[in-house]
Amino acid sequence: MAESVKSDGKGDDRIENLIAARKSLKLSLEKSKSLGLALKKAGPILDEMKQRLPSLEAAVRPIRADKEALVAAGGHINRAIGPAAAVLKVFDAVHGLEKSLLSDPRNDLPGYLSVIKRLEEALRFLGDNCGLAIQWLEDIVEYLEDNVMADERHLLNLKKSLKGLRELQSEDERAHLDGGLLNAALDKLEGEFWRLLTEHSVPLPMPSSSTLGEQAVIAPSQLPVSVIHKLQAILGRLRTNNRLEKCISIYVEVRSSNVRASLQALDLDYLEISIAEFNDVQSIEGYIAQWGKHLEFAVKHLFEAEYKLCNDVFERLGLDVWMGCFSKIAAQAGILAFLQFGKTVTESKKDPIKLLKLLDIFASLNKLRLDFNRLFGGAACIEIQNLTRDLIRRVIDGAAEIFWELLVQVELQRQIPPPPDGNVPILVSIITEYCNKLLGDNYKPILSQVLVIHRSWKHEKFQERILVGEVLNIIKAIELNLETWTKAYEDTILANLFAMNNHYHLYKHLKGTKVGDLLGDSWFKEHEQYKDYYATIFLRDSWGKLPGHLSREGLILFSGGRATARDLVKKRLKTFNEAFDEMYKKQSSWVVPDRDLREKICQQIVQAVVPIYRSYMQNYGPLVEQDGSSNKYAKYSVQALEQMLSSLFLPKPGRYASFKGRQLSDKFNNGVADLRRTTSAVV
Repeated sequence: MAESVKSDGKGDDRIENLIAARKSLKLSLEKSKSLGLALKKAGPILDEMKQRLPSLEAAVRPIRADKEALVAAGGHINRAIGPAAAVLKVFDAVHGLEKSLLSDPRNDLPGYLSVIKRLEEALRFLGDNCGLAIQWLEDIVEYLEDNVMADERHLLNLKKSLKGLRELQSEDERAHLDGGLLNAALDKLEGEFWRLLTEHSVPLPMPSSSTLGEQAVIAPSQLPVSVIHKLQAILGRLRTNNRLEKCISIYVEVRSSNVRASLQALDLDYLEISIAEFNDVQSIEGYIAQWGKHLEFAVKHLFEAEYKLCNDVFERLGLDVWMGCFSKIAAQAGILAFLQFGKTVTESKKDPIKLLKLLDIFASLNKLRLDFNRLFGGAACIEIQNLTRDLIRRVIDGAAEIFWELLVQVELQRQIPPPPDGNVPILVSIITEYCNKLLGDNYKPILSQVLVIHRSWKHEKFQERILVGEVLNIIKAIELNLETWTKAYEDTILANLFAMNNHYHLYKHLKGTKVGDLLGDSWFKEHEQYKDYYATIFLRDSWGKLPGHLSREGLILFSGGRATARDLVKKRLKTFNEAFDEMYKKQSSWVVPDRDLREKICQQIVQAVVPIYRSYMQNYGPLVEQDGSSNKYAKYSVQALEQMLSSLFLPKPGRYASFKGRQLSDKFNNGVADLRRTTSAVV
């Protein structure tokens, strides 16, 4: 029993041992499995460590560097860090200004300009010190590279970064130091400059054309002083940053546009007229009169104001800047168009009326001579100066040429047939009035000045007696023409009417004038006598012969009976009527242009004919009135006859062009025809 129990006890121990071994083996298997997994995970880690070993080696390389090199590296690094830190601090300050600089300058322009100035100072500091900081950093990189104290890849990256910083130091790239902030701020300043100008540039109120010449006060500066000060402050900042040209362009555009808007009220479309758009000066002479007034107003009011304003706004920038600005405004606003119009007039066909218009243009320019010299005398206005000098030369040459050709024109007209209606030739009408104007108070001083200048260009002297002598020679040539034309008529009665008309015309239109004073009283007395003489001869040889047909001879003492008397009266009335009809028909196309002379000569004709006709008809009319054919002999009543005679010699609508043009010379084309065209303007 006891052995059986021992045997069972040993068996239990063996089972327990087996169980323990089994557990231990299982635990070992699990550990082996865990270790296998751990080893499997450790593989990539080991590979990674293997790859990082070179960089780790480079990282600890300074530890292996020379001790003296390591000590020196500290000093290099400290010297490089100082400038670099200062530059970074300024960069931070620049970005701190961004909010202020991107705001609207109009809210606080002085403050805005102050911030821009701070930005400029910061950028100057960066421009001056970035190079120093980069140089120190380049030195330390070079030192580390020479002493093999850093990884090559790190050094390569540092070199690349430093190279980029070095490129930013070039002139073209410095603007990027602030990321374009300064340019954006300057753009806003230019916008504010434009806003101030446009909001305060108002076109000048235009007076009516009739009061243009009465404007004596020069227009004041059109911008408030406070605005001018703001513009000057903006210009100062823009000039510092080389932005003047754009600012000047803005100023020129706004102000020239303002002047043009002011001038629009004057209706200056005529300034654009070309040579092809008009036939002669007469067709645009009204525009020439306006031109002088408009030019004077533009110069004395508009351009004067712009001149002063340019000086006020740009005076701190120097004479060349503000004068250049003003010259551009003047050119773009319209001064060149005024000068071009004057040139167009000088290029038109030559005719006598053109001389007066050229003198008008010269007078206008001469009146503004001091203003032109002051406003446009600078080097910047060279184009305006050249155009003005060219215009003055053209005006003087053209006026002198026409004046000296007048006598030639008058003499050439002598070959042309006289007017068939006995009228005053257009040449006589024009030249007499013309000479009066040339020696009148308005034109004589101007013409004398023009001729003095023209002679001086040829190094010749001019005296007033030359001008007076030339005008008197023209009057003498007119007298010779009249004498020649009077003799040219085949009809002596018409010749007498022509002579009467023209002698009276000279008498009436020169009496009491400057030319008349030079001619003297005896000259006028002579022409008055000639007028009376030819009037008397005209009446005697024409209408004075009519009463002779109404003779009473043989009627008072006639003893042959009533029928015989009636036949004699019929015969004499028929002869009278035929002579009257023929004379009336012929002279009904003749003209006495002067109203007073016409009424006088008609009255003389009535007095010569009507009383005798009335008496004759009262005495002998009843002899024929009872006849069935009485209307054939008693053709006119006394009232009808008087009315017909009183209505003789009336001017016809649209005066007959008495003179036809002929070619005078290449330089004086068709001058005589031009005389004809200018009649309505002078007579």
